[in-house]
Amino acid sequence: MPDGGGMLHAMPVRTARRGAIVGALVVIVIACVATVFGRFLPVLGGPVCGIVLGLLAGVVVPRLRSSRLSAGYDFCAKQVLQASVVLLGTGLSLRQVAKVGASSLPVMLASLVVALGGATLIGRRLGVGRDVRTLIGVGTGICGASAIAASTAVMRPKKADAAYALGTIFVFNVIGVLTFPAIGHLLGMTGESFGLWAGTAINDTSSVVAAAYGFGDGAGDHAIVVKLTRSLMIIPITMVLAYLTARRSAAAASSAGSVAGGRSPVRIPLSQVVPWFLVGFVVAAAVNSGGLVPSSWHPALSSIATFGITLALTAIGLSMRPSELRRTGVRPLLLGAILSVLVASTSLGVQALTGSL
Repeated sequence: MPDGGGMLHAMPVRTARRGAIVGALVVIVIACVATVFGRFLPVLGGPVCGIVLGLLAGVVVPRLRSSRLSAGYDFCAKQVLQASVVLLGTGLSLRQVAKVGASSLPVMLASLVVALGGATLIGRRLGVGRDVRTLIGVGTGICGASAIAASTAVMRPKKADAAYALGTIFVFNVIGVLTFPAIGHLLGMTGESFGLWAGTAINDTSSVVAAAYGFGDGAGDHAIVVKLTRSLMIIPITMVLAYLTARRSAAAASSAGSVAGGRSPVRIPLSQVVPWFLVGFVVAAAVNSGGLVPSSWHPALSSIATFGITLALTAIGLSMRPSELRRTGVRPLLLGAILSVLVASTSLGVQALTGSL
């Protein structure tokens, strides 16, 4: 006779798998609608329509926020997005990556200094805790959730602090996606200048790509290179944070009169410091640089990548809960708002000074 316990164990697994598939199908359906809307609203584009329609669908049909479907949403929001970014690399060359990365360096460094310095000074004045303000500063200055995750590995903050920072960053990711394209058109920016602005002033990769492709005029390719170059700043920043955390731990142990009372050595997983899709993007660009990707394939690959990004943004919209966003509190949100404005203004100002606006 079959083992009853084994059958009971198999049923939840089968149910979870079915829920993940249904969740992915929900994302695909809404993303297809968003793609159609994006063609009628080119200023917004499919990705932006995806996050808006996903949010609205979750509000109108609460059942779509069921935890059974979350695995499908997570797959689209993470793996599909990262694969889409890698696919975008097939339309670029390493020479272009090096050129764009070097030209964006002054804007990138200035924005990072303003984000980290502003988080320390303004956050302290607002009464935001040290770990929260550091995480918000790193997330705003580098690459949102990825930078916060890497920093959390070395700082070891309270879970609530990391949640506050992630919630705050997420709010301004959405605001950036919805407002940057319109502002860029009002300022008469070119695709290249907007790509540089979005790549240095918006946080998460998904939001940068959504805003840049929503703007159009070739801003997407430029923005993704700038953003991925900016992501490399995770490495030195996490090293500095690891050193500062270790030094604070040693000082606390010394003051307590215990040599062995400090924390264990900090180990940073390489995957959190250098995301695999960053490596994949460079490899894809190298393959294209070697002439292994026919130019006739580029339009189709770009369309597939853009739809993948629309899928990811739709999944993020479906996962959003307005009540959870409100829990981030007023002061962290205020700090995030101030830093976002400062970083966006700094990026534009440096572009104007260097003649790249």
